[in-house]
This record gives sequence, C-alpha cells and structure tokens, in this order.
Amino acid sequence: MASADLLVTNLLQPIVLAFLLGAIAGAVRSELELPESVVKLLSIYLLFSLGIGGGRELAKANLGAILPLLGITLLMTFAIPTLVYFVTRRFGRMDISNAAAIAAHYGSVSTATFFASMSFAAAMGSPAEGFMAAMVALMEFGVIYSLVIARVALGGSRSAGIRAGELFLSVIRGRGILLLLGGMTIGIVATDRQWQQISPFYEGLFRGMLMLFLLEMGITAARQAQVFRQVGAFMTVFGVVMPLLHGIVGVTLAHLAGLGTGGAFVFGAICASASFIDAPAACRASLPDANPGIYLTSSLGVTLPFNLLLGLPIYYEYARWLG
Repeated sequence: MASADLLVTNLLQPIVLAFLLGAIAGAVRSELELPESVVKLLSIYLLFSLGIGGGRELAKANLGAILPLLGITLLMTFAIPTLVYFVTRRFGRMDISNAAAIAAHYGSVSTATFFASMSFAAAMGSPAEGFMAAMVALMEFGVIYSLVIARVALGGSRSAGIRAGELFLSVIRGRGILLLLGGMTIGIVATDRQWQQISPFYEGLFRGMLMLFLLEMGITAARQAQVFRQVGAFMTVFGVVMPLLHGIVGVTLAHLAGLGTGGAFVFGAICASASFIDAPAACRASLPDANPGIYLTSSLGVTLPFNLLLGLPIYYEYARWLG
C-alpha cells in the first residue's frame, strides 16, 4: 500500500472519523458533549479491556523473548523526559516547573493514541502483541522521574528523597496503572473457559466504546486548540517535531528488539504520545506553578490530533519499511 493510500486509510477509519466529528463539534461550539462520568467509565473500560487482553498474551509469551522490549521501554521511560526537559529549558526558555511538567506529559503515554494504534495495526493486518499494555504501564513511571527532576533542579533533592514514596504512590493510585496491571493479572490467571464467558463484553464492544471515547477527545482537543496563543510558536512546533522524533526512535528500537511490524509501530506510537489524563493530575498536585495552558494545550491540542491524523501512518510506514 502506497503512503498516500495509507494516510487515506487512516483518515477513513471509523475511530479517526469519530475524533474528527468531535473536533468539528468542538470547533463550532456545539452542544454535543459526553457527561464526565461517562467519559471516566469509557476510559476505565478501555484500559481494563487492554489490560485483560494483554495479560492473556503475556501468559502465552516467552519471557526471554520480551526482555529486550522491557529493556528499551525502561530506556525510553528515562530518555524521553530527559530530552524534553533539556529542549524546553534550553531552547524554549521555560522555567523549571513548566519544563518538568511538559517532560511529565511527554514522558507518559496517551491512552487514546495507544488505543488508536492498536486498532490501526489490527486494521492493517499486522496486529501488535497484546503485552504492549505492559509497556504502557511501565512508561507511566516517566511522570515520577520528571517530578524528581523538578525537585532536584529546584534545590529540593533532600525533599525529593523524603517524598519519593509519595511520588511513587501518586502514580500507582492513577487509574491507568491500576487498571492495566490489575487487568493483566486477571488475564494471566483466567482460564480459556472463563475468558470465553467475558470476551463478548471486552472484545466485541471495544471498538464501539473507543469511538465514543475519541469523539469526546475530539471535542476536548478542539477546545484546547482554540488557545494556541498560550503555547506559542515554539510549543506548537515542539508538539509536532518531538513526537515524530520519539516515534521514529521507538519504532527503530522495537525493530532491533525483534518485534514485528505491528508491535514496532505500536511501541513507536506509545513513545510519540503525550499524556493528558493522568499526568495533568500529578503535575497540578506536585508542580502548582506550572501553567496548564502550556502543557495541556500542547499535549491535547497539538500532539494528539497530529498523532491520530498524520503520525500513526508515518510510524506505520516506517515500521513497514524497516520490516
């Protein structure tokens, strides 16, 4: 399939069209919106579904075969926040709090991008390994690392040591980690017969639920995009260039670790994404001086639309070229 055809195929995916519909609704200030409780329920369902499916795949996997993937995941968990912090401090002239908050968002994972990449890989006939959900859970600790960077840079290295446990618990308490790890545990211990009893709910409804979730994400992203002035030209360019860099590096490392086209593509998409659900809560609590108008608009208003509309086909085409 040619690159142009791949782009068109992505744009015509029902999940991407749902995101675009939401973006249009948000841009014209439509009354369309999903209640917050429904959005939370959708997020819980999607994370739990992927966790359970990932657990079943993990139970079948050869642990020795995924050790290289675990290694590159740990590498990217520390490398991405470090690079983002350096770039925003050096070239973006950000203060410590804002640079660390941006690092936390780009060092964490966008579950919407992860969901979309898994669906895209399956639609292209190259489904990714289900245990990729474990890599998402592992990369969530990039938030802790970013907050530690801020505390050390602000002269609070002693305080950082004292509150390390609190930082760890703040991430563990997040619904992303709990649902993914808990779901994977259930998936590992469930028998085939038990899985058949619940699979219609967790497999059959998944893509429909994902469409509703991305519809709401489109609405929210459009509203964030309306405040581009707050992020400025630097962060707008940053929100596109950095995901591209992270995505290409992620795909390359995953390919070297032995993953197939679908797995390498999804890992690249994970690395390219930026959190806008769990990371904002951690930053509001630990970095109150950081400006949400900068880090949230960049991750949700710039990076998410770029990845869903253009980034995914680019990462997939590169993964296919490598393979």
